[in-house]
Amino acid sequence: MNSHVRTGLTLGLCLLAAIIALTIAQRLARPQIELSRQQWLMQGLSAVLPTGPFDNDPLTSVRLVTAPELGSTDAMPIYTVFRDNRPLAAVLSIVAPDGYNGDIKLLLGVTIDGEIIGTRVTEHRETPGLGDDLEYRRSDWITGFDGQSLASTSAGDWDVRQQGGRFDAFTGATITPRAVIRAIHRALDWYDSHRQDIFAS
Repeated sequence: MNSHVRTGLTLGLCLLAAIIALTIAQRLARPQIELSRQQWLMQGLSAVLPTGPFDNDPLTSVRLVTAPELGSTDAMPIYTVFRDNRPLAAVLSIVAPDGYNGDIKLLLGVTIDGEIIGTRVTEHRETPGLGDDLEYRRSDWITGFDGQSLASTSAGDWDVRQQGGRFDAFTGATITPRAVIRAIHRALDWYDSHRQDIFAS
């Protein structure tokens, strides 16, 4: 066997061993990754849901809904909670597709009557130090939606103050907050028309 063949076999075996090792490592890590994902999701849900206890686990009381009003053509998860066998609140997964740097993904918690419990941004690519003020860890701007509802606002309220709306913008930035404000308003409109279906199951 010449040196070229031996070198080729050695490289092939090394590559095969590396692939096997990576596959084993990925399989071993998968349960921990899934656990971390579930914990992160539960933290997000807890931030936008009323205080428990609930009759059900919101993580398992989920349905996938495809609705353009939620900001995506993908099926979006909606979580529901019940108390004393009655609908209590829902968490909508929504997207503001017109952020300054693309999609802004959020969780929107609403009572059965359509009042916002809380909102949290789960993913975005907005400019650090400017558009990322929508993150709760950086500012309390996102809490300005708490307690709002369609019943307590008009359509014109759902904009930044500079445009005659009810909500503050960020210093030096209006595209990001306007995208979030409008996405939340669209989601509330959709929820108002579909809440019976959301809690039907």
